[in-house]
Amino acid sequence: MRVELRPAVEEDLGLFRRFAVEPWLIGLDWGGFRDAQASVRRFAEDGFLGKDDSRLMVRADDETAGLVSWRTRSFDGRTSYWEIGIALLPEYRGRGIGWRAQAMLTEYLFHHTPVQRVQAATHPENVAEQKSLEKAGFTLEGVIRACEFRAGKYRDGYLYSRLRDDPGPVLDNGSVTGPGHHACGEPSEH
Repeated sequence: MRVELRPAVEEDLGLFRRFAVEPWLIGLDWGGFRDAQASVRRFAEDGFLGKDDSRLMVRADDETAGLVSWRTRSFDGRTSYWEIGIALLPEYRGRGIGWRAQAMLTEYLFHHTPVQRVQAATHPENVAEQKSLEKAGFTLEGVIRACEFRAGKYRDGYLYSRLRDDPGPVLDNGSVTGPGHHACGEPSEH
C-alpha cells in the first residue's frame, strides 16, 4: 500500500466538516459538536499550513484516508517542539496507514524544521494508536494524569516522543528512517 501526505485542497473541506459534526467519527477524540464552517475559514486563511499549527491529508493508494496535524508547544517558553496527531476514517484503520503517516510526518518535521522533539499523546485504552506510535519510532515517556475532560470525566493520557537523534522505524523494504534519512529510507543530502 502506498501512503503519502499532501496539502489540503478545497475538495477535502467535506472531510473536515465531517470531523466537526459526526460523533465518534474520529474515535475517542470526539469532544462534542464544533463549528462546521471553521474549516472553510481556516482553509481560506492559509490552506491549513500555518506557522504554529498545520494539517496534511493522508492518502492511501490514491484515496483520502484522513489527516495528520502538528502544532508547536513549549515546556519552558523558549524551546519549541511539535505535537502531532492523526485522524483516520474508520475504514482505513488497522491497515498500517497510521504508523506510516506518523513516521512520514515526523521525518518531514525533522527535515524542514529545527526542532529536537516531536511528541504525541493518546488514550490508555487506544492500544492500536500506542502500537502505531511505537512502530513509527516513538517511545512511551509516561502517564499524564487527568489531562483531559472527555465523556463526562477527567481521564489520563499516555505521552510518547521521538527525538531527532532517535532511530526511526524500519520500513517495509527493511530500510530505517531517522537521522540522515528521509521517510522513504533514502539517505538525505546534508
